[in-house]
Amino acid sequence: MWQEILPNAWSFEYSQKNAVLVPVAALGFGGMLVYWMRSRQKIKTIEMGDGWWGSGERPLKGKEDESIRPFKIETSDKEIEDLHRRLEQARYAPHLEGAAFHYGFNSSYLQKVVAYWRNQFDWCKQVEVLNKYAHFQTTIEGIDIHFIHVKPSYVPHGRAVQPLLMVHGWPGSFYEFYKIIPLLTEPARNSLNEGDVVFEVICPSIPGYGFSEAPHQKGFDTIATARIFHKLMNRLGFKEYYLQGGDWGSRITTNMAQMLPQSVKGLHLNLVFISRQGLRRMISVMLGAYVPWLVGLTREDVQRMYPFIQKNIHELLRESGYLHIQATKPDTAGCGLNDSPVGLAAYILEKFSTWTDKSFLHKDDGGLESKYSLDDLLTNVMIYWVTSSIVSSMRFYKENISKDPGLTADARVGVYVPTGIAAFPQELVHTPRVWAKDIFKNIITYSYMPRGGHFAAFEEPKLLAQDIMHFVRKVEQL
Repeated sequence: MWQEILPNAWSFEYSQKNAVLVPVAALGFGGMLVYWMRSRQKIKTIEMGDGWWGSGERPLKGKEDESIRPFKIETSDKEIEDLHRRLEQARYAPHLEGAAFHYGFNSSYLQKVVAYWRNQFDWCKQVEVLNKYAHFQTTIEGIDIHFIHVKPSYVPHGRAVQPLLMVHGWPGSFYEFYKIIPLLTEPARNSLNEGDVVFEVICPSIPGYGFSEAPHQKGFDTIATARIFHKLMNRLGFKEYYLQGGDWGSRITTNMAQMLPQSVKGLHLNLVFISRQGLRRMISVMLGAYVPWLVGLTREDVQRMYPFIQKNIHELLRESGYLHIQATKPDTAGCGLNDSPVGLAAYILEKFSTWTDKSFLHKDDGGLESKYSLDDLLTNVMIYWVTSSIVSSMRFYKENISKDPGLTADARVGVYVPTGIAAFPQELVHTPRVWAKDIFKNIITYSYMPRGGHFAAFEEPKLLAQDIMHFVRKVEQL
């Protein structure tokens, strides 16, 4: 009897062990398989690399000065006298009757702008306005990087302050953010919801723009800029931060998210660059006007995109002549703009007309003063003038656009960080959410903004601030 019971007992114990070991082994094998599959699908990133943009060869010895140095914008009587002399000696071509802004900046209105610039605009006063925020410079990869850093004066108990890097584009500057900064750093004092997040804002000047030193070497593109701005944020002591950008700022911050996604808490854009094309996109365009729901387009997308040829080819060609010049021979046209403040103003301010609202093309004054003050517009122009940075800012197009877009390091790298998109109706091109998802894999918010164009922070600071806060609040709740 015992001889029968013992083998049965051993058999029962063995089967019990099998009942435990087999699932454990299967679970372990399954876990290894999942890990292996995930490791094979590891998120691609842009190599951070390194660079040297200073004059001459990179020093073989010696560590770069990583100090953060206070910086102050200054002017002089000599600088103002030279400007006034040039303004007084300007020559104008008579405008065509009824041309408005169809041929570019209307010369009759330009004379009014120049008269204001010469007789009423107070550059000394505007320098004080510019210096109301703390400015700094630091040397990165051989060139001096300028930035402003604004912290909230008061932070309610228990509320975290979120670092936010905001990057401008062309022909803008860090000054574009002067109206949005107080909304982000002091939301409660500016009639925004007290429950919203609070930011400390860092606004650098792209190298070659304004008070950031221009690169001395060829090849300085958005990826190099992204790396420098990551180094800047790290130098300021930030390990994680939010990013925001439009125009070149959009591509730079997107590259930052592709380069070091672990450092980017969230990416907010008011312009989306999509370079990928193909049969799928062509089908989407063809069907979108008739059965938009079939290709993922909304009614608002249809309204903003069609008629497609007119809005995405004709209007874009009309507004992009400057781009071809700057992407091929920037120094040729740039030398004239660098020598003539009137030419510089016409070249820059024309963009603030039609890029703000396409209908401004039909207005004799370009609609400029309906959205901005001449003081604000001329302050932005002066940043280019006093720093002689128009040529180096134009070269940024040469460095970025002269390459095959399909061969750039970021062309096949998706963006996986939480992303917010604010689509303004007067932007040069509209990118529907369904198209943006090809690149931005983790879109948290996509907002059809009620009004506004290309220079969102400058034109509609409150709308943009509210959308940034809405996005960040959602990310913080994840």
